[in-house]
Amino acid sequence: MPPDISTLRLSDADGFYEALLRGHEALDATQGALLNAKLVMLLANQVGDLAVLQACIAAAREDIAA
Repeated sequence: MPPDISTLRLSDADGFYEALLRGHEALDATQGALLNAKLVMLLANQVGDLAVLQACIAAAREDIAA
């Protein structure tokens, strides 16, 4: 059974989005990309489940790569 990645588990999605935007303030594109990469690795470590991470990667790519 594939992991359930569609259920909202984030208690304050708007708060997270605002924090993410604040984290990018005064960063150039390269620094912003580095922040995102580091954040992805930190969050992946918190998730800890490779199957869930793979499902998230696939879902994130759905509308990007044709």
